[in-house]
Amino acid sequence: MWDTYIIIPMTNVLLWIYESTELIGFNFGIAIILFTILIRAITWPLTAQQLKGTQGMQELQKDKEWLSIQKKNKNDKEKLAQEQMRIYKERGINPFGSCLPTLIQFPVIIGLYQSIIRSLAATPLSLLNMSRSLYSFLDVSKVIPLNSKFLWMDLGRPESLEVFGFALPTLAVVVVITSYIQSKLMTPPSNPGDQSAAMGNMMSIYMPFLMGYFAMTFASGLALYFITSNLLGIAQYAMMGKANWSNLIPGRK
Repeated sequence: MWDTYIIIPMTNVLLWIYESTELIGFNFGIAIILFTILIRAITWPLTAQQLKGTQGMQELQKDKEWLSIQKKNKNDKEKLAQEQMRIYKERGINPFGSCLPTLIQFPVIIGLYQSIIRSLAATPLSLLNMSRSLYSFLDVSKVIPLNSKFLWMDLGRPESLEVFGFALPTLAVVVVITSYIQSKLMTPPSNPGDQSAAMGNMMSIYMPFLMGYFAMTFASGLALYFITSNLLGIAQYAMMGKANWSNLIPGRK
């Protein structure tokens, strides 16, 4: 089922986009960027819901009723948590909404990685297996063998750029930075004792490093997907006027 509904469709979409880049010399890097834009467009309803939830959390921090509840139950964490969940339910706020799109990405990440590896088939056996999974609308003669070169990268291998004799994982560093910026822009301000907000803050720190590890360890095509997706997310938040830019300033509440 994983192959039928995830890997094979993603592989065919990637190769169809790759085939469409014939005018610019069959560029798999451009295909991954266009594929990322497609994924962002498909998941836009989730992003909009995420933005709505984050805005609700931000407004809640200024709500008089919620501030009164926090003050009244500051020494009773259990009661505070109960009242917090009641407020969330009444206001239609999902406290973990800012984490949801990141978690949704994991099947896409795994599927994309396997699709890239399958698309970059090199051995006779892997080429045979890939050809059997292609849809009829693809011209096999155009997509095999696939050109995996993009800028200085081989998209089927982990990336590193030699600087002064040292191999630096530059894409992984950019992935960490852009992932951190995106997550911080989506993190609402929190008050002491707000457990869900504290968890969101922890996720905004740990997830970028996890993404960076993936980018450094796996095919560089995956890192290209991360960076493109992060930049598109930051642009979306900024254009909608929902980005919480104050979160990028250390110590700013």
